[in-house]
Amino acid sequence: MPQPPALIMIDMQQDMQFETLPPRNNPTAEDTIARLQAAWRHAGYPVVSVRHISRSPDSVFAPGQSGVEFQPRFHPLAHEHVVEKNVPDAFVHTGLERWLHARSITHLVIVGVSTNNSVEASVRTAGNLGFSTIVVSDATFTFDKTDFGGTQRSAEDVHLMALANLHGEYADVTSCDDVLRRYELGTA
Repeated sequence: MPQPPALIMIDMQQDMQFETLPPRNNPTAEDTIARLQAAWRHAGYPVVSVRHISRSPDSVFAPGQSGVEFQPRFHPLAHEHVVEKNVPDAFVHTGLERWLHARSITHLVIVGVSTNNSVEASVRTAGNLGFSTIVVSDATFTFDKTDFGGTQRSAEDVHLMALANLHGEYADVTSCDDVLRRYELGTA
């Protein structure tokens, strides 16, 4: 019997709520992530919390800064796995792949921030490593960004392009409700 899917929650840290960040999309993403987290915990499925730890002492993600801490509602339980990364990709130099393989976990559900950075980088690697990966579109978000040509893009445009980059090639992009139905987790 296959192992249940792991819920991989990326960078749900306090810094992601700072008022100095550019405008963002999907203002209900945290509620959706919390809904998935509750469903996973209720089912006893594996939950992995990923957080960014910067190598730069000036970063809000530097050790000892309040921004590096998990948001209170996403604080991992004692038995849940925590991954600390120094680059956007949750698989690079973290042992995450080994941890998943040691538990025979082949299916991943990835949520978090930001869609076009840490989520996209991690999903690409997950797909390339052969994991069956789902990205929950309404459980991810990003921020306004200026493109390479100098045009300001809305967070929603950046979000949708990142999801388009992933869908079908590295992952299946779908909604929270679809994931809950797919894994028969009710409507937590």
